[in-house]
Amino acid sequence: MNNNNRSSVHWSFWLIATFMLLWNVMGCINFFMQMNPDMISSYRENEQAIINGRSVWATVAFAVAVFGGALGCILLMFKKSVSFYLFIGSLIGVIVTMIHTLGIGIAFSIGEMIGFILMPIVVAAFLIWYSKYSEIKGWIST
Repeated sequence: MNNNNRSSVHWSFWLIATFMLLWNVMGCINFFMQMNPDMISSYRENEQAIINGRSVWATVAFAVAVFGGALGCILLMFKKSVSFYLFIGSLIGVIVTMIHTLGIGIAFSIGEMIGFILMPIVVAAFLIWYSKYSEIKGWIST
């Protein structure tokens, strides 16, 4: 693609990239909050059980999910196609984290299933698709 196509990025690209960056930054903040024992004590009982029962591998996966997603969004905003690979890593991190969450045997409500389990997977998968779509459109470089 030539530079003229790259400079004419649709306004929705910036809206989506900004919103997704905010989503992932909130995940990063959540990660740091969950590393603080004082903050954990203010969480609901089932959330405390998830956090306190989280193994090292699940904590690493959580970090990969949120920080990979945030870095991927920053690179997407800089129009770099390498964001695609960070989004793949982020999705893998989300899936591994969710395997742990579902494996600890807590009964979740429908709202919690959507918010804790389904939504992060959908967002991570969307970012993989959207980064590839943006590359096809010529909005980001290869």
